[in-house]
Amino acid sequence: MTFSPHRVAVLVLPSVVPFDLAVPSQIFGYPRDDLGLDRYVMTLCTAEPGEVQTSIGFSIVVPRGLAALRGAQTIVVPGIDDLERPIAPQVLRALQRAHARGVRLVSICTGAFVLAEAGLLDGRRATTHWIDVPEFAHRYPAVTCDPDVLYVDEGNILTSAGIASGIDLCLHIVRSDYGAAVANAVARRMVVAPHRSGGQAQFVRRALPDQATRPLDATRAWMQARLTEPLTLPQMASHATMSVRSFARHFLAETGTTPLQWLLRQRIAAAQLLLEETDLGMDRIASDCGFGSAVSLRVHFRREVRVSPLAYRRAFRAARTL
Repeated sequence: MTFSPHRVAVLVLPSVVPFDLAVPSQIFGYPRDDLGLDRYVMTLCTAEPGEVQTSIGFSIVVPRGLAALRGAQTIVVPGIDDLERPIAPQVLRALQRAHARGVRLVSICTGAFVLAEAGLLDGRRATTHWIDVPEFAHRYPAVTCDPDVLYVDEGNILTSAGIASGIDLCLHIVRSDYGAAVANAVARRMVVAPHRSGGQAQFVRRALPDQATRPLDATRAWMQARLTEPLTLPQMASHATMSVRSFARHFLAETGTTPLQWLLRQRIAAAQLLLEETDLGMDRIASDCGFGSAVSLRVHFRREVRVSPLAYRRAFRAARTL
């Protein structure tokens, strides 16, 4: 089977946030021999090739102009710091033309302002950094801006919330393109969590504890090892030797989501791997992943992944053979 890597163009604009630029560069541009082949080929481009000033003072050299967007299948717009600086008209026109061609458009953090300025988010749901949501809502009232999620997938236009949520969105894209196994391999290489759902809250009032000191890691490992069991909140709290109320509060503080939602997402992730890598029937997968029945699996899977388990298996069967 002939394999053609997916072409990604990252649009670098003045005052680009370096972290937001590094995320798609690392995920889509880094050679990954451990995955067997390079699934993406990435290029950087800008309105006028040459030096582009970043948000923290140093410049980067971007060798290609907007013509690089013409061959892209996905265009990523990293966040920018100077939201008062006008976006060059030729940039907006290039994005509009790309959208008309059916190119997938992705923004990270305040990159959503660029897509919105081009009129591409009107009538859609989107997100951006929670700090900038009031300004975004004021400027673009035709866009439904959700401040309480990590990312929004509207099909051919995807937007992420602030800073590190760009990692979650880019991994979500890899998962959508090539399946959970490939996305998990990329996440392991980057030493990040393999999957945080887009619906997870982006803003947690207390800082998340350091990975090495989170007291509920042992309970999450215990939950992960018992996906087939009908675990209840009191059982989880008992394992953690906490009251239910205290356990739920600490769990949310450590993960940004609830215990039951976290457990559901682990079951969905396990089902994705079985759908991709085995020929097991839906009843067996439902049983092995803790859903109880194929009907329950289909309902939860469609709600979380936005396609049926059968459609997911068909989409990624070819990817398994690459």
